[in-house]
Amino acid sequence: MRNRLRRRAPLAVVAAAALFATAACGSGFDDNDKSGSAQRSGPASLQILFGSSGDAETKALQEAAAAWASKTGNKATVTPAQDLAQQLGQAFAGDNPPDVFYVDAVRFADYASVGALEPYADKISNVDDFYPALRQAFTYKGKLYCVPKDFSTLALEINTDLWAKAGLTDADVPTTWDQLTAVAQRIKAKGITPLALGDTRDRIGAFMVQAGGWITNADGTQATADTPENLKALQYVQSLIKSGLARYPKQLDAGWSGEAFGKGKVAMTIEGNWIKGALQNDFPNIKYTVHELPAGPKGKGTLSFTTCWGIAAKSKQKEAAIDFVEAMTKGEQQLAFAKAFGVMPSRQSVSQQYLAQFPNDQAFVNGAQYAQGPVNAPKMDSVLADFDTGLQKLATSDPKAILQRLQKNTEAALGG
Repeated sequence: MRNRLRRRAPLAVVAAAALFATAACGSGFDDNDKSGSAQRSGPASLQILFGSSGDAETKALQEAAAAWASKTGNKATVTPAQDLAQQLGQAFAGDNPPDVFYVDAVRFADYASVGALEPYADKISNVDDFYPALRQAFTYKGKLYCVPKDFSTLALEINTDLWAKAGLTDADVPTTWDQLTAVAQRIKAKGITPLALGDTRDRIGAFMVQAGGWITNADGTQATADTPENLKALQYVQSLIKSGLARYPKQLDAGWSGEAFGKGKVAMTIEGNWIKGALQNDFPNIKYTVHELPAGPKGKGTLSFTTCWGIAAKSKQKEAAIDFVEAMTKGEQQLAFAKAFGVMPSRQSVSQQYLAQFPNDQAFVNGAQYAQGPVNAPKMDSVLADFDTGLQKLATSDPKAILQRLQKNTEAALGG
């Protein structure tokens, strides 16, 4: 799961470039070619392409697809992608996309902006049951295109042994930035590194939300990077890094924050619910608790990561594809997926059933009510990759200059 959230910017840019080139040449997704909208007669044969987090997800989806096929008399061929963004880009460029596929929220606007996606969401039952923040992640120009299959949010993980070693108790769990600083200072005084923090917008961005800021406005049409709110957030994170209260993973000889946490190098980290499986598999002896992120000047804030069930605008089996997505997003099926490979259901109506099975995920589920999704605008890959580069140098850079550069680049991308 954690690998799915790591950006592969060069491949993503290639895929997006191929997609936009196809649209520009007129061979892709305009309305002049009606062949793609026709529904074939007889049983459908769907091609499903997805990015798998591992064998458990692949097996669970194959079994769910087989059950749907048996019930409906249709066929569904389920294929795990080696690199989903690259393979989708090639399929769209070749005018031969799969019928149904995973769409990462960070890719969604690129696909929607050129008409690659069928806007089917209004045909799914009880669509308002999906968390509002997740629906917003797949809304383009006011229209909800596809429904989220599941989601993750960020929370604060605490190593209970190191917490106790620093003389801290449950009453000391931080709920504000000031409290986070205070407990981190106490932890550092005991010779323990307080916090491992990822060095990209996918982690530091949570502080921007807590300060009342973000990169764009809600519908992704205006740049909002260079603001006092975002500056306050970056200055706060910079203060943590400069004072040794927070460390990036590379400073801890770790590939990601969860690894540093699992090796017992830090008392706290900020990660999503994918950390559960990683710790269970790689560091089973680590004892920890999970809490909502400390609130900033403007209140609670976290980031959400989600994927939707995309349907190709060119699919000749749209009715069957929609029926397939309907089956995959039923509450009971989402709960089955959760049990099989650790994702959180995107339907609010099953949240309590989920928490009854996984009570330790309360903080992650709570975050869905106030989470900020990825930037919802096309052509932003290189802009966001450049922002990440700036954040990786935050300790020695001017936060204001980083935000001014982000503002300028975002304006150029949105204007283009």
